[in-house]
Amino acid sequence: WALAKSAKVAKVFVAPGNGGTAAAGGKIENVAIGHGKGDFAALVGFAQTQNVGLVVPGPEQPLVDGIADEFRKVGIPTFGPSAKAARVEGSKAFSKDFMKKHGIATAAYGNFTNYEQARAFIESASFDVVIKASGLAAGKGVLIPKTKSEALDALKSVMVDREFGSAGDEVVIEELLVGQEISVLTLSDGYTVTSFPAAQDHKRAYDNDEGPNTGGMGAYAPAPVATPELLKTIHETVLQPSIDGMRRDGFPFVGCLFTGFMLTADGPKVLEYNCRFGDPETEVVLPLLDDSCDLAEVFLAAAEGRLDAVPLCFKDGYAATVVMASEGYPGAYPKGRAITFEQPPENTQVFHAGTKGDGGAVVTSGGRVLTVTGVSDSLQGALDRAYSCVNTVKFEGGFYRSDIGFRAIEYLHKAAERKQGLSYADAGVDIDAGNRLVDLIKPIVKATRRSGTDSDIGGFGGVFDLKATGYKDPVLVSATDGVGTKLKIAHEMEIHDTVGIDLVAMQVNDIIVQGAEPLFFLDYYACGHLDVEATRDFVKGVADGCLQSGCALIGGETAEMPGL
Repeated sequence: WALAKSAKVAKVFVAPGNGGTAAAGGKIENVAIGHGKGDFAALVGFAQTQNVGLVVPGPEQPLVDGIADEFRKVGIPTFGPSAKAARVEGSKAFSKDFMKKHGIATAAYGNFTNYEQARAFIESASFDVVIKASGLAAGKGVLIPKTKSEALDALKSVMVDREFGSAGDEVVIEELLVGQEISVLTLSDGYTVTSFPAAQDHKRAYDNDEGPNTGGMGAYAPAPVATPELLKTIHETVLQPSIDGMRRDGFPFVGCLFTGFMLTADGPKVLEYNCRFGDPETEVVLPLLDDSCDLAEVFLAAAEGRLDAVPLCFKDGYAATVVMASEGYPGAYPKGRAITFEQPPENTQVFHAGTKGDGGAVVTSGGRVLTVTGVSDSLQGALDRAYSCVNTVKFEGGFYRSDIGFRAIEYLHKAAERKQGLSYADAGVDIDAGNRLVDLIKPIVKATRRSGTDSDIGGFGGVFDLKATGYKDPVLVSATDGVGTKLKIAHEMEIHDTVGIDLVAMQVNDIIVQGAEPLFFLDYYACGHLDVEATRDFVKGVADGCLQSGCALIGGETAEMPGL
Protein backbone atom coordinates (compact mmCIF):
# COMPACT_ATOMS: atom_id res chain seq x y z
CA TRP A 1 0.00 0.00 0.00
CA ALA A 2 2.68 2.51 1.03
CA LEU A 3 5.25 1.31 -1.53
CA ALA A 4 2.70 1.52 -4.35
CA LYS A 5 2.34 5.25 -3.69
CA SER A 6 5.88 5.85 -4.94
CA ALA A 7 6.13 7.42 -8.39
CA LYS A 8 9.33 5.42 -8.86
CA VAL A 9 7.62 2.05 -8.33
CA ALA A 10 6.02 0.43 -11.39
CA LYS A 11 4.88 -2.82 -9.76
CA VAL A 12 4.54 -4.30 -6.27
CA PHE A 13 4.58 -8.12 -6.30
CA VAL A 14 3.29 -9.81 -3.12
CA ALA A 15 4.06 -13.49 -2.48
CA PRO A 16 1.71 -15.13 -1.79
CA GLY A 17 -0.49 -12.16 -0.84
CA ASN A 18 -4.00 -12.15 0.59
CA GLY A 19 -7.53 -11.11 -0.34
CA GLY A 20 -6.69 -7.45 0.07
CA THR A 21 -3.65 -7.45 -2.19
CA ALA A 22 -5.57 -9.60 -4.70
CA ALA A 23 -8.36 -7.03 -4.92
CA ALA A 24 -6.15 -3.93 -4.72
CA GLY A 25 -5.47 -3.71 -8.44
CA GLY A 26 -3.28 -0.99 -9.90
CA LYS A 27 0.39 -1.60 -9.20
CA ILE A 28 -0.20 -4.41 -6.67
CA GLU A 29 -0.22 -8.02 -7.85
CA ASN A 30 -0.18 -11.33 -5.99
CA VAL A 31 2.34 -14.03 -6.91
CA ALA A 32 1.43 -17.67 -6.25
CA ILE A 33 4.69 -18.58 -4.49
CA GLY A 34 4.96 -19.37 -0.79
CA HIS A 35 7.63 -18.11 1.59
CA GLY A 36 8.83 -21.37 3.14
CA LYS A 37 12.48 -22.33 2.87
CA GLY A 38 11.64 -24.64 -0.04
CA ASP A 39 10.24 -21.64 -1.96
CA PHE A 40 13.40 -19.52 -1.78
CA ALA A 41 14.78 -20.60 -5.16
CA ALA A 42 11.45 -19.89 -6.88
CA LEU A 43 11.20 -16.47 -5.22
CA VAL A 44 14.71 -15.49 -6.29
CA GLY A 45 14.12 -16.78 -9.80
CA PHE A 46 10.89 -14.81 -10.10
CA ALA A 47 12.62 -11.62 -8.87
CA GLN A 48 15.38 -12.05 -11.45
CA THR A 49 12.91 -12.72 -14.27
CA GLN A 50 10.87 -9.60 -13.38
CA ASN A 51 13.94 -7.38 -12.88
CA VAL A 52 12.86 -6.61 -9.32
CA GLY A 53 14.84 -3.65 -7.95
CA LEU A 54 14.01 -4.00 -4.23
CA VAL A 55 12.85 -6.83 -1.99
CA VAL A 56 11.18 -6.26 1.41
CA PRO A 57 11.00 -9.74 2.98
CA GLY A 58 8.90 -10.92 5.91
CA PRO A 59 7.51 -12.35 8.15
CA GLU A 60 10.07 -13.52 10.71
CA GLN A 61 10.42 -17.20 9.74
CA PRO A 62 11.80 -16.67 6.23
CA LEU A 63 14.13 -13.96 7.59
CA VAL A 64 15.48 -16.34 10.24
CA ASP A 65 15.82 -18.99 7.52
CA GLY A 66 17.97 -16.61 5.43
CA ILE A 67 15.72 -15.31 2.64
CA ALA A 68 17.44 -11.88 2.66
CA ASP A 69 20.82 -13.56 2.12
CA GLU A 70 19.49 -15.43 -0.93
CA PHE A 71 18.39 -12.23 -2.67
CA ARG A 72 21.63 -10.45 -1.81
CA LYS A 73 23.66 -13.31 -3.29
CA VAL A 74 22.26 -12.49 -6.74
CA GLY A 75 22.69 -8.74 -6.28
CA ILE A 76 19.11 -7.68 -5.60
CA PRO A 77 18.87 -4.83 -3.04
CA THR A 78 17.05 -6.17 0.02
CA PHE A 79 15.53 -4.30 2.94
CA GLY A 80 15.65 -7.01 5.57
CA PRO A 81 18.19 -8.51 7.97
CA SER A 82 20.52 -11.41 7.29
CA ALA A 83 19.88 -14.76 8.97
CA LYS A 84 22.57 -13.88 11.53
CA ALA A 85 20.95 -10.53 12.35
CA ALA A 86 17.46 -12.07 12.44
CA ARG A 87 18.56 -14.15 15.43
CA VAL A 88 17.58 -11.19 17.63
CA GLU A 89 14.01 -12.41 17.08
CA GLY A 90 14.67 -16.03 16.17
CA SER A 91 16.24 -16.78 19.56
CA LYS A 92 15.04 -14.94 22.64
CA ALA A 93 17.96 -16.43 24.56
CA PHE A 94 20.40 -15.00 22.01
CA SER A 95 18.77 -11.56 22.14
CA LYS A 96 18.83 -11.45 25.96
CA ASP A 97 22.52 -12.33 26.01
CA PHE A 98 23.14 -9.66 23.34
CA MET A 99 21.42 -7.02 25.46
CA LYS A 100 23.41 -8.03 28.52
CA LYS A 101 26.70 -7.86 26.59
CA HIS A 102 25.98 -4.36 25.28
CA GLY A 103 24.54 -2.88 28.47
CA ILE A 104 21.00 -2.49 27.11
CA ALA A 105 18.41 -2.29 29.89
CA THR A 106 16.15 -5.35 30.06
CA ALA A 107 14.54 -7.61 32.68
CA ALA A 108 16.62 -9.92 34.89
CA TYR A 109 16.58 -13.37 33.26
CA GLY A 110 17.93 -16.87 32.91
CA ASN A 111 18.23 -19.11 29.78
CA PHE A 112 17.57 -22.83 30.19
CA THR A 113 17.67 -25.99 28.10
CA ASN A 114 17.40 -28.22 31.19
CA TYR A 115 13.90 -28.55 32.64
CA GLU A 116 14.99 -29.26 36.24
CA GLN A 117 17.34 -26.27 36.30
CA ALA A 118 14.53 -24.08 34.97
CA ARG A 119 12.19 -25.38 37.70
CA ALA A 120 14.77 -24.59 40.36
CA PHE A 121 15.17 -21.05 38.99
CA ILE A 122 11.42 -20.40 39.26
CA GLU A 123 11.18 -21.87 42.74
CA SER A 124 14.04 -19.69 44.00
CA ALA A 125 13.01 -16.50 42.17
CA SER A 126 12.11 -13.55 44.43
CA PHE A 127 10.07 -11.91 41.65
CA ASP A 128 7.09 -12.74 39.44
CA VAL A 129 8.21 -14.33 36.18
CA VAL A 130 7.44 -14.46 32.48
CA ILE A 131 8.18 -17.68 30.56
CA LYS A 132 9.17 -17.41 26.91
CA ALA A 133 9.83 -20.12 24.38
CA SER A 134 13.16 -19.01 22.93
CA GLY A 135 12.37 -19.96 19.33
CA LEU A 136 9.71 -18.66 16.96
CA ALA A 137 6.20 -19.60 18.09
CA ALA A 138 4.02 -17.47 15.80
CA GLY A 139 3.74 -14.77 18.46
CA LYS A 140 2.24 -17.16 21.03
CA GLY A 141 5.30 -18.32 22.96
CA VAL A 142 5.08 -15.87 25.88
CA LEU A 143 3.30 -17.01 29.05
CA ILE A 144 2.54 -14.68 31.99
CA PRO A 145 1.57 -16.78 35.02
CA LYS A 146 0.05 -15.11 38.08
CA THR A 147 1.41 -17.49 40.73
CA LYS A 148 4.46 -19.68 41.25
CA SER A 149 2.28 -22.77 40.78
CA GLU A 150 1.01 -21.42 37.45
CA ALA A 151 4.61 -20.64 36.47
CA LEU A 152 5.69 -24.23 37.07
CA ASP A 153 2.70 -25.51 35.09
CA ALA A 154 3.53 -23.13 32.24
CA LEU A 155 7.15 -24.27 32.21
CA LYS A 156 6.03 -27.91 31.99
CA SER A 157 3.71 -27.12 29.09
CA VAL A 158 6.58 -25.57 27.15
CA MET A 159 9.53 -27.86 27.96
CA VAL A 160 7.87 -31.21 28.71
CA ASP A 161 4.52 -31.18 26.89
CA ARG A 162 6.16 -29.22 24.00
CA GLU A 163 3.17 -26.94 23.46
CA PHE A 164 5.25 -24.84 21.06
CA GLY A 165 7.28 -27.70 19.57
CA SER A 166 10.99 -27.14 19.03
CA ALA A 167 10.56 -23.41 19.82
CA GLY A 168 10.46 -24.51 23.47
CA ASP A 169 13.71 -26.52 23.42
CA GLU A 170 15.23 -23.52 25.20
CA VAL A 171 13.28 -21.14 27.43
CA VAL A 172 13.92 -17.69 28.79
CA ILE A 173 12.59 -17.07 32.29
CA GLU A 174 12.63 -13.39 33.17
CA GLU A 175 11.38 -10.92 35.71
CA LEU A 176 7.87 -9.59 35.10
CA LEU A 177 8.19 -5.88 34.35
CA VAL A 178 5.40 -3.50 35.32
CA GLY A 179 4.41 -0.30 33.52
CA GLN A 180 3.09 0.88 30.17
CA GLU A 181 4.32 -0.75 26.98
CA ILE A 182 5.30 1.05 23.81
CA SER A 183 6.67 -0.20 20.50
CA VAL A 184 9.20 1.62 18.33
CA LEU A 185 9.76 0.62 14.68
CA THR A 186 13.26 1.64 13.64
CA LEU A 187 14.80 1.61 10.17
CA SER A 188 18.53 1.03 9.80
CA ASP A 189 21.19 0.44 7.18
CA GLY A 190 23.55 -0.99 9.80
CA TYR A 191 24.77 2.46 10.89
CA THR A 192 22.06 5.11 10.75
CA VAL A 193 18.95 4.82 12.93
CA THR A 194 15.64 6.54 12.18
CA SER A 195 12.33 5.68 13.82
CA PHE A 196 8.60 5.90 13.27
CA PRO A 197 6.44 7.52 15.99
CA ALA A 198 6.10 5.26 19.04
CA ALA A 199 2.92 3.16 19.12
CA GLN A 200 0.93 1.45 21.86
CA ASP A 201 -1.19 -1.63 21.25
CA HIS A 202 -3.77 -3.61 23.19
CA LYS A 203 -2.83 -7.28 23.68
CA ARG A 204 -5.89 -8.64 25.47
CA ALA A 205 -8.73 -9.93 23.32
CA TYR A 206 -11.62 -8.14 25.02
CA ASP A 207 -12.58 -4.72 26.39
CA ASN A 208 -11.11 -3.51 29.69
CA ASP A 209 -7.96 -5.53 28.94
CA GLU A 210 -9.72 -8.81 29.70
CA GLY A 211 -9.42 -12.20 28.03
CA PRO A 212 -6.43 -14.06 26.61
CA ASN A 213 -3.33 -12.44 25.13
CA THR A 214 -3.31 -11.91 21.37
CA GLY A 215 -0.93 -10.57 18.76
CA GLY A 216 -2.66 -7.20 19.23
CA MET A 217 -6.27 -6.02 18.93
CA GLY A 218 -5.60 -2.39 18.06
CA ALA A 219 -3.07 0.39 18.39
CA TYR A 220 -2.50 4.13 18.18
CA ALA A 221 0.39 6.46 17.42
CA PRO A 222 2.11 8.60 18.43
CA ALA A 223 1.72 7.24 21.96
CA PRO A 224 1.22 10.23 24.32
CA VAL A 225 3.38 8.62 27.02
CA ALA A 226 6.34 8.60 24.62
CA THR A 227 7.53 12.14 25.29
CA PRO A 228 10.38 13.67 23.26
CA GLU A 229 12.66 13.30 26.29
CA LEU A 230 11.79 9.59 26.63
CA LEU A 231 12.32 8.93 22.92
CA LYS A 232 15.70 10.69 23.07
CA THR A 233 16.70 8.40 25.95
CA ILE A 234 15.49 5.32 24.05
CA HIS A 235 17.44 6.35 20.94
CA GLU A 236 20.65 7.03 22.85
CA THR A 237 20.56 4.09 25.29
CA VAL A 238 18.86 1.34 23.28
CA LEU A 239 18.32 1.83 19.56
CA GLN A 240 21.67 3.24 18.45
CA PRO A 241 23.64 0.95 20.83
CA SER A 242 21.66 -2.05 19.49
CA ILE A 243 22.49 -1.27 15.85
CA ASP A 244 26.11 -0.46 16.73
CA GLY A 245 26.41 -3.64 18.80
CA MET A 246 25.10 -5.87 16.00
CA ARG A 247 27.54 -4.36 13.53
CA ARG A 248 30.48 -4.74 15.90
CA ASP A 249 29.49 -8.33 16.64
CA GLY A 250 29.67 -9.14 12.93
CA PHE A 251 26.01 -9.07 11.85
CA PRO A 252 25.02 -5.54 10.78
CA PHE A 253 21.27 -5.08 10.88
CA VAL A 254 19.62 -3.78 7.70
CA GLY A 255 15.84 -3.50 7.81
CA CYS A 256 13.19 -2.74 10.41
CA LEU A 257 14.06 -3.39 14.06
CA PHE A 258 10.80 -3.54 16.00
CA THR A 259 11.56 -3.03 19.70
CA GLY A 260 9.07 -3.51 22.51
CA PHE A 261 9.64 -1.47 25.68
CA MET A 262 8.22 -1.48 29.17
CA LEU A 263 8.26 1.96 30.78
CA THR A 264 9.23 1.02 34.33
CA ALA A 265 9.90 3.17 37.37
CA ASP A 266 13.61 2.65 36.60
CA GLY A 267 13.26 3.84 33.01
CA PRO A 268 12.53 2.11 29.69
CA LYS A 269 13.55 -1.56 29.45
CA VAL A 270 13.53 -3.78 26.38
CA LEU A 271 10.94 -6.56 26.33
CA GLU A 272 11.98 -8.00 22.98
CA TYR A 273 13.31 -7.36 19.51
CA ASN A 274 11.46 -8.26 16.31
CA CYS A 275 13.41 -8.30 13.06
CA ARG A 276 10.59 -6.99 10.81
CA PHE A 277 7.45 -4.90 10.67
CA GLY A 278 4.67 -6.23 12.90
CA ASP A 279 0.90 -5.96 13.31
CA PRO A 280 -1.01 -3.90 14.29
CA GLU A 281 1.69 -1.25 14.82
CA THR A 282 2.71 -1.10 11.15
CA GLU A 283 -0.84 -0.29 10.07
CA VAL A 284 -0.93 2.63 12.50
CA VAL A 285 2.45 4.23 11.74
CA LEU A 286 2.56 3.95 7.94
CA PRO A 287 -0.51 6.20 7.47
CA LEU A 288 1.37 8.90 9.40
CA LEU A 289 4.04 9.16 6.70
CA ASP A 290 4.10 12.59 5.15
CA ASP A 291 2.88 12.76 1.55
CA SER A 292 6.34 13.99 0.55
CA CYS A 293 8.01 10.85 1.93
CA ASP A 294 8.74 8.09 -0.60
CA LEU A 295 8.95 4.86 1.41
CA ALA A 296 10.44 2.93 -1.51
CA GLU A 297 13.27 5.47 -1.67
CA VAL A 298 13.83 5.12 2.08
CA PHE A 299 13.97 1.31 1.94
CA LEU A 300 16.30 1.34 -1.07
CA ALA A 301 18.60 3.86 0.63
CA ALA A 302 18.80 1.59 3.69
CA ALA A 303 19.49 -1.47 1.53
CA GLU A 304 22.32 0.44 -0.17
CA GLY A 305 23.86 1.74 3.07
CA ARG A 306 22.89 5.42 2.63
CA LEU A 307 19.87 5.84 4.89
CA ASP A 308 21.24 9.14 6.19
CA ALA A 309 20.70 10.64 2.72
CA VAL A 310 16.90 10.19 2.68
CA PRO A 311 14.55 11.81 5.23
CA LEU A 312 11.73 9.94 6.96
CA CYS A 313 8.99 12.56 7.47
CA PHE A 314 5.64 12.38 9.25
CA LYS A 315 2.37 14.27 9.36
CA ASP A 316 1.29 16.20 12.44
CA GLY A 317 -1.59 14.21 13.88
CA TYR A 318 -2.60 10.79 15.14
CA ALA A 319 -3.54 7.40 13.73
CA ALA A 320 -5.59 4.69 15.43
CA THR A 321 -6.28 1.17 14.25
CA VAL A 322 -8.86 -1.43 15.29
CA VAL A 323 -8.41 -5.16 14.58
CA MET A 324 -11.46 -7.12 13.43
CA ALA A 325 -11.03 -10.77 14.39
CA SER A 326 -12.74 -14.10 13.79
CA GLU A 327 -14.87 -15.52 16.58
CA GLY A 328 -12.82 -17.89 18.71
CA TYR A 329 -9.55 -15.98 18.20
CA PRO A 330 -6.92 -16.37 19.65
CA GLY A 331 -8.08 -19.98 19.89
CA ALA A 332 -9.58 -22.06 17.06
CA TYR A 333 -11.65 -20.05 14.61
CA PRO A 334 -13.76 -20.72 11.49
CA LYS A 335 -12.54 -19.79 8.01
CA GLY A 336 -14.17 -19.00 4.70
CA ARG A 337 -16.78 -16.52 5.91
CA ALA A 338 -17.68 -13.86 3.36
CA ILE A 339 -16.74 -10.24 4.10
CA THR A 340 -18.76 -7.30 2.79
CA PHE A 341 -17.35 -3.80 2.43
CA GLU A 342 -19.16 -0.47 2.10
CA GLN A 343 -17.56 2.81 1.05
CA PRO A 344 -15.05 3.71 3.79
CA PRO A 345 -15.14 7.20 5.36
CA GLU A 346 -12.56 9.83 4.46
CA ASN A 347 -9.10 9.48 6.02
CA THR A 348 -9.54 5.78 6.78
CA GLN A 349 -7.95 2.63 5.40
CA VAL A 350 -8.88 -1.06 5.66
CA PHE A 351 -5.77 -3.28 5.70
CA HIS A 352 -6.20 -7.02 5.11
CA ALA A 353 -4.54 -9.71 7.21
CA GLY A 354 -6.30 -13.09 7.41
CA THR A 355 -8.26 -12.84 4.17
CA LYS A 356 -8.17 -14.54 0.79
CA GLY A 357 -9.89 -14.22 -2.55
CA ASP A 358 -12.66 -16.71 -3.31
CA GLY A 359 -13.93 -16.20 -6.81
CA GLY A 360 -15.06 -12.60 -6.86
CA ALA A 361 -15.47 -12.44 -3.08
CA VAL A 362 -13.13 -11.91 -0.13
CA VAL A 363 -13.42 -14.39 2.75
CA THR A 364 -11.81 -14.87 6.16
CA SER A 365 -8.75 -17.09 6.38
CA GLY A 366 -7.15 -16.15 9.72
CA GLY A 367 -7.72 -15.11 13.31
CA ARG A 368 -6.98 -11.42 12.87
CA VAL A 369 -8.87 -10.63 9.69
CA LEU A 370 -8.70 -6.88 9.10
CA THR A 371 -6.97 -3.85 10.55
CA VAL A 372 -9.01 -0.65 10.21
CA THR A 373 -7.14 2.66 10.56
CA GLY A 374 -8.27 6.26 10.94
CA VAL A 375 -6.12 9.41 10.80
CA SER A 376 -6.96 12.80 12.33
CA ASP A 377 -5.49 15.87 14.00
CA SER A 378 -6.42 14.44 17.40
CA LEU A 379 -6.27 10.97 18.89
CA GLN A 380 -10.00 11.00 19.65
CA GLY A 381 -10.68 12.04 16.06
CA ALA A 382 -8.52 9.18 14.75
CA LEU A 383 -10.34 6.67 16.97
CA ASP A 384 -13.74 8.00 15.89
CA ARG A 385 -12.78 7.63 12.23
CA ALA A 386 -11.44 4.10 12.72
CA TYR A 387 -14.63 2.94 14.46
CA SER A 388 -16.76 4.68 11.84
CA CYS A 389 -14.93 2.64 9.21
CA VAL A 390 -15.33 -0.59 11.23
CA ASN A 391 -19.09 -0.12 10.89
CA THR A 392 -18.77 -0.36 7.10
CA VAL A 393 -17.32 -3.91 7.24
CA LYS A 394 -19.29 -7.06 8.06
CA PHE A 395 -18.58 -10.78 8.39
CA GLU A 396 -20.27 -13.48 10.45
CA GLY A 397 -18.87 -13.91 13.96
CA GLY A 398 -16.48 -10.99 13.65
CA PHE A 399 -15.60 -9.11 16.83
CA TYR A 400 -13.40 -6.22 17.89
CA ARG A 401 -12.56 -4.22 20.98
CA SER A 402 -14.60 -1.06 21.47
CA ASP A 403 -12.14 0.65 23.84
CA ILE A 404 -8.93 0.99 21.82
CA GLY A 405 -6.98 4.00 23.03
CA PHE A 406 -8.69 4.30 26.42
CA ARG A 407 -5.38 4.51 28.31
CA ALA A 408 -4.07 7.26 26.02
CA ILE A 409 -7.29 9.30 26.19
CA GLU A 410 -7.18 9.06 30.00
CA TYR A 411 -3.51 10.11 29.96
CA LEU A 412 -4.26 13.11 27.74
CA HIS A 413 -7.17 14.20 29.97
CA LYS A 414 -4.96 14.06 33.08
CA ALA A 415 -2.22 15.96 31.27
CA ALA A 416 -4.75 18.64 30.30
CA GLU A 417 -5.86 18.95 33.92
CA ARG A 418 -2.25 19.37 35.04
CA LYS A 419 -1.77 22.06 32.38
CA GLN A 420 -4.57 24.14 33.90
CA GLY A 421 -2.12 25.13 36.64
CA LEU A 422 0.23 26.90 34.22
CA SER A 423 3.85 27.10 35.32
CA TYR A 424 6.61 29.49 34.25
CA ALA A 425 8.21 26.60 32.33
CA ASP A 426 4.94 25.92 30.47
CA ALA A 427 4.94 29.58 29.41
CA GLY A 428 8.50 29.29 28.12
CA VAL A 429 10.16 31.18 30.97
CA ASP A 430 13.49 29.79 32.19
CA ILE A 431 13.62 30.34 35.96
CA ASP A 432 16.98 28.60 36.22
CA ALA A 433 18.47 31.05 33.71
CA GLY A 434 17.14 33.94 35.83
CA ASN A 435 18.78 32.49 38.92
CA ARG A 436 22.09 32.08 37.09
CA LEU A 437 21.88 35.72 36.00
CA VAL A 438 21.38 36.94 39.57
CA ASP A 439 24.48 35.00 40.66
CA LEU A 440 26.52 36.57 37.85
CA ILE A 441 25.50 40.19 38.47
CA LYS A 442 25.61 40.25 42.29
CA PRO A 443 29.33 41.24 42.43
CA ILE A 444 28.83 43.73 39.58
CA VAL A 445 25.98 45.45 41.44
CA LYS A 446 27.80 45.26 44.77
CA ALA A 447 30.54 47.46 43.32
CA THR A 448 28.09 50.41 43.16
CA ARG A 449 27.49 50.59 46.93
CA ARG A 450 27.65 54.02 48.59
CA SER A 451 26.49 55.70 51.76
CA GLY A 452 22.85 54.78 52.24
CA THR A 453 22.93 51.29 50.71
CA ASP A 454 25.01 48.15 50.45
CA SER A 455 23.62 47.41 46.94
CA ASP A 456 22.63 43.86 47.81
CA ILE A 457 20.17 42.51 45.22
CA GLY A 458 17.94 39.51 44.99
CA GLY A 459 14.52 41.09 45.44
CA PHE A 460 12.41 43.22 43.11
CA GLY A 461 12.77 46.43 45.15
CA GLY A 462 15.62 48.21 46.88
CA VAL A 463 16.25 49.92 50.24
CA PHE A 464 18.04 53.24 50.68
CA ASP A 465 18.75 54.97 54.02
CA LEU A 466 18.44 58.74 53.47
CA LYS A 467 19.77 59.51 56.96
CA ALA A 468 23.16 58.07 55.98
CA THR A 469 23.54 60.77 53.30
CA GLY A 470 23.52 63.63 55.88
CA TYR A 471 20.66 65.53 54.24
CA LYS A 472 18.23 67.34 56.56
CA ASP A 473 14.57 67.42 55.59
CA PRO A 474 15.31 66.24 52.04
CA VAL A 475 13.01 66.41 49.01
CA LEU A 476 13.25 63.45 46.63
CA VAL A 477 13.24 63.94 42.88
CA SER A 478 12.46 60.85 40.75
CA ALA A 479 12.71 60.20 37.02
CA THR A 480 12.12 57.31 34.61
CA ASP A 481 13.23 56.82 31.03
CA GLY A 482 14.18 54.07 28.63
CA VAL A 483 16.25 53.12 25.60
CA GLY A 484 14.68 51.95 22.35
CA THR A 485 16.35 52.49 19.01
CA LYS A 486 19.82 51.96 20.48
CA LEU A 487 18.80 48.40 21.30
CA LYS A 488 18.68 47.62 17.58
CA ILE A 489 22.28 48.81 17.21
CA ALA A 490 23.33 46.82 20.28
CA HIS A 491 21.80 43.64 18.81
CA GLU A 492 23.40 44.22 15.41
CA MET A 493 26.84 44.83 16.97
CA GLU A 494 26.36 42.29 19.79
CA ILE A 495 27.62 44.94 22.22
CA HIS A 496 25.24 45.26 25.15
CA ASP A 497 27.08 47.06 27.98
CA THR A 498 26.94 50.59 26.52
CA VAL A 499 23.13 50.47 26.43
CA GLY A 500 23.18 50.19 30.22
CA ILE A 501 25.37 53.28 30.57
CA ASP A 502 23.02 55.25 28.30
CA LEU A 503 20.02 54.16 30.34
CA VAL A 504 21.56 55.50 33.56
CA ALA A 505 22.83 58.67 31.88
CA MET A 506 19.38 59.74 30.71
CA GLN A 507 17.90 59.37 34.20
CA VAL A 508 20.87 61.05 35.89
CA ASN A 509 20.63 64.01 33.52
CA ASP A 510 16.94 64.43 34.40
CA ILE A 511 17.83 64.42 38.11
CA ILE A 512 20.75 66.84 37.82
CA VAL A 513 18.77 69.47 35.91
CA GLN A 514 16.40 69.52 38.90
CA GLY A 515 19.37 70.54 41.06
CA ALA A 516 19.44 67.16 42.78
CA GLU A 517 22.10 64.54 43.52
CA PRO A 518 21.67 61.06 41.98
CA LEU A 519 21.44 58.62 44.90
CA PHE A 520 20.10 55.30 43.66
CA PHE A 521 18.88 53.53 40.53
CA LEU A 522 16.55 50.62 39.71
CA ASP A 523 16.40 49.05 36.25
CA TYR A 524 13.74 47.22 34.27
CA TYR A 525 14.85 44.73 31.60
CA ALA A 526 12.38 42.83 29.38
CA CYS A 527 13.21 40.21 26.73
CA GLY A 528 11.61 37.44 24.71
CA HIS A 529 14.27 34.91 25.68
CA LEU A 530 16.73 35.40 28.53
CA ASP A 531 20.27 35.35 27.15
CA VAL A 532 22.20 35.24 30.42
CA GLU A 533 25.49 36.54 29.01
CA ALA A 534 23.92 39.44 27.07
CA THR A 535 21.85 40.42 30.13
CA ARG A 536 24.93 40.32 32.35
CA ASP A 537 26.68 42.70 29.93
CA PHE A 538 23.70 45.04 30.02
CA VAL A 539 23.67 45.10 33.85
CA LYS A 540 27.43 45.71 33.85
CA GLY A 541 26.77 48.80 31.72
CA VAL A 542 24.14 49.97 34.22
CA ALA A 543 26.62 49.46 37.06
CA ASP A 544 29.32 51.38 35.16
CA GLY A 545 26.89 54.28 34.65
CA CYS A 546 26.02 54.24 38.35
CA LEU A 547 29.70 54.31 39.33
CA GLN A 548 30.40 57.24 36.99
CA SER A 549 27.46 59.25 38.38
CA GLY A 550 27.95 58.32 42.04
CA CYS A 551 24.63 56.53 42.52
CA ALA A 552 23.97 52.97 43.69
CA LEU A 553 22.21 50.19 41.79
CA ILE A 554 19.87 48.85 44.44
CA GLY A 555 17.42 46.59 42.54
CA GLY A 556 15.29 46.01 39.49
CA GLU A 557 13.22 43.62 37.44
CA THR A 558 14.20 41.15 34.73
CA ALA A 559 11.15 40.00 32.76
CA GLU A 560 11.27 37.11 30.28
CA MET A 561 8.27 37.39 27.95
CA PRO A 562 8.19 34.63 25.30
CA GLY A 563 7.07 36.11 22.02
CA LEU A 564 8.34 39.65 22.77
